[in-house]
Amino acid sequence: MADQAVEAGFELPVRVYIEDTDAGGIVFHAKYLHYMERARTEWVRSCGVGLRAGLADNISYVVQRLSIHYSVAAKLDDELLVTAEPVAFGRVWMDFRQRVSRAADRKLLCDGEVRVACVALDTGRPRRLPNNMQELLARNVQPPETTNRMSQE
Repeated sequence: MADQAVEAGFELPVRVYIEDTDAGGIVFHAKYLHYMERARTEWVRSCGVGLRAGLADNISYVVQRLSIHYSVAAKLDDELLVTAEPVAFGRVWMDFRQRVSRAADRKLLCDGEVRVACVALDTGRPRRLPNNMQELLARNVQPPETTNRMSQE
């Protein structure tokens, strides 16, 4: 069942609450990063990989690089769909392509590319992705010729 969710493309539904907005009811730009973080976490969880177990093994994940483009503002009470698509990975990092769309009409509100690095929780130093994460990424990432530009840097 988890693999079916991945193969079909992962989308996390999110509703915009008052706490996400400014005085005019427009979503504050940094909130999109929260939505994307939740989608990446839920994608991993939907594939059967628990992040809490990683903490017990001195593993953590940090955003190393981020590129985001805002197209249209989300507003109070909007229902959104947030995607998380792994597109490349290396020994200590993984790249995701992400989109935030309005659920009602699928209008793209913002999209981004995020590189997440694996680090040792106690030192913050880079460490190899755990085997279960490498296997998950290997099953879900397209061959190198179709990866994004961030992974080619």
